[in-house]
This record gives sequence, C-alpha cells and structure tokens, in this order.
Amino acid sequence: MAAAASDLLTGWCLFGLALLAILIFCWVYVRKYQSRRESEVISTITAIFALAVALITSALLPVDIFLVSYMKNQNGTFKVWADANVSRQIEDTVLYGYYTLYSIILFCVFLWIPFVYFYYEEKEEDDGNTCSQVKTALKYTLGFITVCAVLLLIGAFVPLDIPNKKNSTEWEKVKLLFEEFGSSHGLTALSFSISSLTVIGMLAAITYTAYGMSALPLNLIKGTTSASYERLENTEDIEEVEQHLLRIKSKCRDGRPLSSRDRRTLQHLEERLRTLRRRERHLESIEKSWWTKACEAIRPLKIVWGVFFIIVALLFTVSLFLSNLDKALHSAGFDSGFIILGTNLTNPLNMLLPVLQRVFPLDYILITTIVMYFIFTSMAGIRNMGIWFFWTRLYKIRRGKTRPQALLFLCMILLLIVLHTSYMIYSLAPQYVMYGSQKYLVQSNQTIDGQPRNVTLVSKDCDADAPEDQCIVTRTYLFLHKFWFFSAAYYFGNWAFIAVFLIGLIVSCCKGKKSVIEGEVDDDDSDMSDDELSVYYH
Repeated sequence: MAAAASDLLTGWCLFGLALLAILIFCWVYVRKYQSRRESEVISTITAIFALAVALITSALLPVDIFLVSYMKNQNGTFKVWADANVSRQIEDTVLYGYYTLYSIILFCVFLWIPFVYFYYEEKEEDDGNTCSQVKTALKYTLGFITVCAVLLLIGAFVPLDIPNKKNSTEWEKVKLLFEEFGSSHGLTALSFSISSLTVIGMLAAITYTAYGMSALPLNLIKGTTSASYERLENTEDIEEVEQHLLRIKSKCRDGRPLSSRDRRTLQHLEERLRTLRRRERHLESIEKSWWTKACEAIRPLKIVWGVFFIIVALLFTVSLFLSNLDKALHSAGFDSGFIILGTNLTNPLNMLLPVLQRVFPLDYILITTIVMYFIFTSMAGIRNMGIWFFWTRLYKIRRGKTRPQALLFLCMILLLIVLHTSYMIYSLAPQYVMYGSQKYLVQSNQTIDGQPRNVTLVSKDCDADAPEDQCIVTRTYLFLHKFWFFSAAYYFGNWAFIAVFLIGLIVSCCKGKKSVIEGEVDDDDSDMSDDELSVYYH
C-alpha cells in the first residue's frame, strides 16, 4: 500500500510540475503579444489565468488515465490495495478536480472575461467615471450570465433516459427530473455547459487550427523575403509615390484649386507615403538587428522543424480520417452520436498512446506535445487570419502590439480550442481515453478432440463489452459523452476539420514567401506604434 501511495504521489507531483510549467508558459506567451503602449494589468492577469486553467484541465487527462490504469495489473487483476473504496476515492478525487476546473472555466467565459472586455471598451469611450464604466460592463455581462444559467438548467433538467409510462402524472415526471439531477450531483448540468463551449471550440479549431497546421510548417520551410531586398523595393515605391505627389501638387501652383478627385488621390498618396516610411524604418531596424542574423544562421533548423511539423500534421489528419471512417462504417449511427463499441480500423496514435501509457510519464509528454502543437498551430492561424466576426475583422494579433481587448479575445479562443483538444485526442485514441492500458480476465475453454478439457483465464484489453466491475472508465469520458447530439456534432466537425486542413494546405503551397515584416505595419497603425517593435529588433 505504501508503494502504491508513493507511485500515486509521483503522478500528482508530475501534475504539479506541469502546473508550474503552464503558468510560466502562459505568462511568457501573453507578455510576448500584448501591447507595450496599451498594456493593462487586469487584462493581462485575466488572459494568463484563463489560458492557464484551460491548459491545466488538459493536463489532468493523462493523470486521469494513469490513475485508472494503475489500479490494475498487466494480467488483468486488480492490485491488492485497489478495493472498491480506494477506487471510488481515486475516481472522486479526479472528478472533483474536473468539477473545480470546469466551474472556473465557466466563470471565466461567462463572467470574468466579458466583464473585463466591456470594461476596457467603456474605458476607451469614457475615460473619466470608473463607476459608470463598471455599471455598463456589468450590464452587458448579465447577458452572458443569463446564457450560462440557461445552459446549466437545460443540462440539469433535460433527462437522458425517460421511462415510457403513459399513466405517470406531471408531478411524477417533475419529481423524476429532480431525482436524476440529485443522483448525478450536477454532472449533467456541468457536462452540457462544457460540451456547448466545446462545440464553439470545435468551430474555432476548424477555422484557425486546421489552417494553422498547414500554414505554420510551410512558412517555416519557405522562410521570408530578404530584408535588404524588401528595403530596396520599398525605397523605389517611396520615390514613385513622391513623384506622383509632386505632379498633383504642381497643378495648384498658379493658385487654381485641385479637383475633388485630385484631393482624394492626394490624401490617399500621403497615407501611402506614411505607411511606406514606417515600413522603411522597420526594415532598416530589422536589417541591422542581431535577431535577424541569428535567424539566418538557424535557417536549416527551421526547415527541419517545418518538415517535422508537416509530417505531424499529416499523421494527425490520417489518424483522424481513419477514426472517423471507422465510426462511419461501424457505429450505431446518428442517433447514438456515431459512438463505436471498440476499434475496428486502428490508427497510429491509437496504437502508440496505450503503449506509452504503461511507462508513465511518456504518454504525459506526448499529450503535452499534442496540446502545445494545437496551441502553436492555432496561434499561427489566428496571426495569419486575424479575429473576424463574419466578414468584419475585429482585431489583429501581432507581437508586442496586441490591444487588451484583442488579447482577451485571443485567450478566449485558445481556451475553447484547448477544451476541444480533449475530444480530438479521444477521436484519435478512443481506447486510450476510455480505459488506458487496463485489461480484464475472460474465460478460455481448451478442447481436445472436440471435448472441453479445462478452463483458463486470459487477459484482454478493456472495451465496451467488458463487465462494469472489471474495467473503470475515466472521468474524462463521462464528461465527453453525456449527450449523444454533441458527439454527432463532433463527428461532422472532424470531417470539416480535415477538409479545411486540405484546403489550407493547397492555399499555403500556392502562396509565395511572406514579408519579413508581415502584419507588423498596416495603414491604420499610428506612428507611435513603431516604438513597440524596437524591443525585439534592437
């Protein structure tokens, strides 16, 4: 028992180290992108905390799988210390961990982040009265709180299994709803709310992550254009614009007013000239910086990383395709959420993760790598596309120049994508997420000359056909598959993810090299914003 407690403590200690690493990563990540000129303490803390909570929730997945797997031996028998009480205690510990983290996520999504966002929106419009800003922010935040309450009520009181009794009264039906809510301890309410957010995260992953999985590696392989070459072209553009300006201004030297068309052209050219001169300053700074010289030195390493990332992207896509194809061919159909009872078409990740899980923390390392890969590819997609609401671009995400409101939007999107990552991992490795490396014993009859001689017990990997008392399902799986219609939405979302990745791959292959200052200088930037990039290039 002491050895078991020691091993379990080791698993939780590794989880604690993961928490520390997550907090450091989130702090560095947010500080890298936030605007130095418009930096706000509250928005920074909110963004770091929200992203950290999402990553901590994903870090709990391999711990959950490790704990249910560690209670059984490789021959399929339970360990001596793993009686019913101990098993229930371990399961409850993980379950309460999910309750806490998911509740914090709901608090961030529906209260904290909206309040901070609307507070800074009002602060830009009314910079004087703080009390008025807080009241207005609370007024808008009430709409999000109402949505959260509605989701919790729907999840709590919509029964998953209604007995078909024609003679039951309305009071008996209402009583059934409350009994079901009490027996689940609020699990269905929280599961419904989190699943709703996960569907939004799925849409964000289809939009940003799928495209980023192709854009990031190909950008690393192609590289950027030369700063000196771009500076030469920019100088020629400046000279051309200045000559055009002189030609227009020469028309009014004798006192004649310019036509409305010439005035519009003059205004456009002056704005264009300001942008080109900002580009000139940026290109000059980049050309002389030590960072540019270091990037040129490690150019071969970037190509290697690009090739590695595109191989990983193709591996994920193939695994996801095989998993979805398995569901299409062998699942019970739409009404069951395309859930399959076992694996008929295996994929590389579904084979690899259960093997690595036997040697903790190898699977932890791989899960962390997958989550971080999704974070970086999502960030690449967001940086390339920006944050849009239908056809209107709301914000641009740029290193050292991201506004507080855009930073909150960014972390909200990443939080939802990380939530969806748990289901993506289940789609890639359902056996691993449900049971880990658990086995159970089944009887095998040996026959000689057609006559049964003896009965032996052989171990078999846990699956849906195993007895409930022989295989323990992870708490993660319980949260993911409470409602069949969410599973059906994830199934179709996976096909959309594959399609967007392939389209993004074709688009990224056809595009040329990116500018060395891609997205750093835009027409709507102020001249003051030039000072923010000097942190990186001097």
